[in-house]
Amino acid sequence: MASTETKAPSTAAEAGDSSGDIAGLEAGLDALESRVVDRQPWLRTATSKALPPLIAIAIVLALWQLAYHFELKPHYLLPSPVEVGHSLQQKWLEGTLLSFVWTSVSRGALGFLASVAIGTVLGLIVARVRAVRAAIGPILSGLQSLPSVAWVPAAIIWFGLSDATIYTVVLLGAVPSIANGLVAGVDQISPLYLRAGRTIGATGFAGVRHVLLPASLPGYIAGLKQGWAFSWRSLMAAELIVNAPDLGTGLGQLLEQGRELQDMSWVLSAILLILIVGIGIELLIFAPVERRVLRSRGLLVKS
Repeated sequence: MASTETKAPSTAAEAGDSSGDIAGLEAGLDALESRVVDRQPWLRTATSKALPPLIAIAIVLALWQLAYHFELKPHYLLPSPVEVGHSLQQKWLEGTLLSFVWTSVSRGALGFLASVAIGTVLGLIVARVRAVRAAIGPILSGLQSLPSVAWVPAAIIWFGLSDATIYTVVLLGAVPSIANGLVAGVDQISPLYLRAGRTIGATGFAGVRHVLLPASLPGYIAGLKQGWAFSWRSLMAAELIVNAPDLGTGLGQLLEQGRELQDMSWVLSAILLILIVGIGIELLIFAPVERRVLRSRGLLVKS
């Protein structure tokens, strides 16, 4: 009887080890089905990434030209791509095109950097302090879904037609997205990392710097990307409405000037520039940073 009693626990332990081995085997098989993306030659990478967007642009331009040719709208309401290109060329030859772009980009960059500073601190507090999360977590989510243009009338009343109005709208549009992205990243951190950090004495600011922020980096970068998108959209909404001679002319103000003059070539040129800048910042800054972070963590894989 005694030998039977001693054998049962041994059998259970063996069963546990067997199930653990099976789980490890399944994980290994899953890993075999994917491989980490290696660095490719820059020419092949540029071709593979540039060719599909170029084809899509060509299709859009062809459809646009067909719509112009068959006069789906009168020509003064729907100019051809060539006419829009001439409008851009005219602004370039006048020497004003780069100044319009720089005014908006500098505003967007400054507002985004301020949003990052505020949103990062706010996100860490919300993520780590339960009472604060319960109090303002839903408010942050609500602010993220609120259209940025809704803040413009209030900001004009508070600050008048000034740069402060524009930056206020940008901050209120971008900060909730950055904070929520960081909160989501912190929530995805394995508790094992947090316990390991506390064990080696990484608490307080050291824990934030060496454990929380590095471990939450994928979610944080996603929040930064979304924050830039909201920042750029908020800036355009503010520039459309806040228009004063001493503020300078950004792309949003350029768009509004085209509307006032009923010049659709001007309007479509401004829309095209806004689109190019937004996509360019995404492709040149955020996409490489995101790929580098994911690759360093073994998360950039091909099935």
